[in-house]
Amino acid sequence: MALHLKDRTLLDAERPFAELLGRPGVSEVLQLRSCFGFMAFHGGWLEEVTDDIAMTAAERSGASVYACLQGPDDQWHLPSHCFDPADSPVLRQFLDHVDVVVAVHGFGSPRLLRAVLLGGRNRTLAAHVAVHLIGRLPHYEILHRLDDIPKSLAGQHPRNPCNLPRSGGVQIELPPRIRGKSPMWTGFRGPGRVPHHEALIEGLAAAARAWPRATAAASDDRAPEPATSAAD
Repeated sequence: MALHLKDRTLLDAERPFAELLGRPGVSEVLQLRSCFGFMAFHGGWLEEVTDDIAMTAAERSGASVYACLQGPDDQWHLPSHCFDPADSPVLRQFLDHVDVVVAVHGFGSPRLLRAVLLGGRNRTLAAHVAVHLIGRLPHYEILHRLDDIPKSLAGQHPRNPCNLPRSGGVQIELPPRIRGKSPMWTGFRGPGRVPHHEALIEGLAAAARAWPRATAAASDDRAPEPATSAAD
């Protein structure tokens, strides 16, 4: 398995996402349902389990989903703002269909082993998702204030796909433990997913199901674009 963290071959290309889509083992998934969307464009063997979370939450809530999956032999971590819908008719179709989106990512930080980060520019949606996660994930700290989230994980770049739908969206960053990728789950044999993983999916699905009712009488409250260059 090769993880190309410092290899700039794709980053230096004129169209990095197009180059990625042309690599062996890379595929896209699109399922259009409601105008609430989930994404996992660092899915497959890159940020493991993020595609399962996005696709299962979408199925349980009747939401739409887009995923870009990388295979087991070769993984390239493109910054989120490189995922240009101009390079993918599939991604463009998804973004044109949804009103809001939750983009699912994985991260690892020794300081934030039990933190779930809710970035992105739709802060109303971030608070809404937090409400549905806090009670279901008592072992985690759900951080939904931008001041509490590292800038590199806050999802504020204007070209980040989580910010491209009509009403923007949320970038959720998940530590290994909640994705079942931690030594604490070494002896787990099921049935089903590890409990934290399952509770997360149900919380996200509940947030998606409740969103139309939560916004029926409210206007879109997307945060303004930062005046300076933003992180991924």
